[in-house]
Amino acid sequence: MIFARIVAIVIFILMFALIIMDRIPKQYVTLGAGLGTMVFVFGIGGVVAGNKLNGTMAAMSTLNIRSIFTTDFWYVTKEASEVATGISWSTIFFLAGMMVMVEGMARTGFFRWLCMLIAKAVKYKTTAIFVTFMLMSFVLAMFIDSITVILFLAAVTIELSQLLKFNPVPMIMSEVFCANLGGSATMCGDPPNIIIGTAFGHSFVDFLTNTGLIALVSLVVVVVYFFIMEHKELGKASGSVDIAGMPTPSSAILDRVGFGISCVIFAIAVVLLITHAMTGLTVATIGIGIAVITLVTTFMVAGVKGLKQIFKGVDYETLLFFVGLFIVVGGLEETDILKLIATFIEHVSGGNHYLMIAIIIWVSAIASAFIDNIPFAATMVPVISSLSVSTGVPLATLSWALAMGTDIGGSATPIGASANVVGCATSTKAGHPITWGTYCKKNVPATILVLIISTVMIFVRYL
Repeated sequence: MIFARIVAIVIFILMFALIIMDRIPKQYVTLGAGLGTMVFVFGIGGVVAGNKLNGTMAAMSTLNIRSIFTTDFWYVTKEASEVATGISWSTIFFLAGMMVMVEGMARTGFFRWLCMLIAKAVKYKTTAIFVTFMLMSFVLAMFIDSITVILFLAAVTIELSQLLKFNPVPMIMSEVFCANLGGSATMCGDPPNIIIGTAFGHSFVDFLTNTGLIALVSLVVVVVYFFIMEHKELGKASGSVDIAGMPTPSSAILDRVGFGISCVIFAIAVVLLITHAMTGLTVATIGIGIAVITLVTTFMVAGVKGLKQIFKGVDYETLLFFVGLFIVVGGLEETDILKLIATFIEHVSGGNHYLMIAIIIWVSAIASAFIDNIPFAATMVPVISSLSVSTGVPLATLSWALAMGTDIGGSATPIGASANVVGCATSTKAGHPITWGTYCKKNVPATILVLIISTVMIFVRYL
């Protein structure tokens, strides 16, 4: 078992190092690390360990393919009784389905239309756009991947900055932060939440009433913070606006029939996610169902050309990244390394529940500021499960602490979350580079504020 543990740790550290270096596409890194786990940890390690590690059973458990063919994978009538191990196919299926839906909405021009509509509603006043775009970023990211939200929001912000003569950098940075904050509010808002939710059987409403409340309180503080920090810069914008010369929201719509259908599909997805704990439909079922509806209606409206546009836009790299990642984490789990980490955290906290929660929130946040929060969340899921069993702290409480730490910590640096990278890249491409100094000067204090709020609210409400 010692050999298998050492190899599993080496593979995990090597995978993380390669992800941080960003020289090799991340999906190839995790898939290669996953293959290494199968061969060296479960294969050779299983042989060396003898009866202490059944390599074949460990590999099958990690691949977790059998779960797809069970009734509970698609429809359940009770909460999950145990933590899922290995590849979370529910996460993969749900993400894939949401990606298809979002690409269907993007094809019709939905996101640009929404941005232009709000800008027009506030009469193109720079400060008003600043605040409303932050709020819109928060709300959209509750239901749609934050990368997609920032991709369109940053592009429209730059377009408006050219028309209204203001610096788009402060607005883009605030939008990025609010997208990450909004993502923390729901189960489908941020990949770490999807991982946590599917692992522990938390519903959309569970997240909304727990992390969602923390995010909402934090949003008020964050909007005030960014307004105080940026109001002078925003005040430099041109005062006179030729509203008649501005592009109309309707001009953003590329397919009117498809646009209407996309709005209906999006509404259906939201309703299904909110009610899935009552209906028994799993997130995998909802994701696949929404994807099928999107593809069928797109074919009816736009034919094969529309389908090609959707399939071209789906982020297959991220889906493959998840598959490889779950296998590597499965290697750590099957060799009991994650249990050892949980024991260490329990020992450091000395049984103090407050200290344990603080460690989970702040360590998760600091780690997520510099490394991808998705693998970190996937790694910590079995850890907090073990902590809950050994310390008696409710698993839900540890879940909310992990979710807030990983979701918010990524906002602190330009590389902490995918939305940050997209926002900075879009701004730089338009001739408005965002340096590490500029980004961290404004977003690190905001991150600390939200982490303090999260810590205090979890202490008061759950302990």
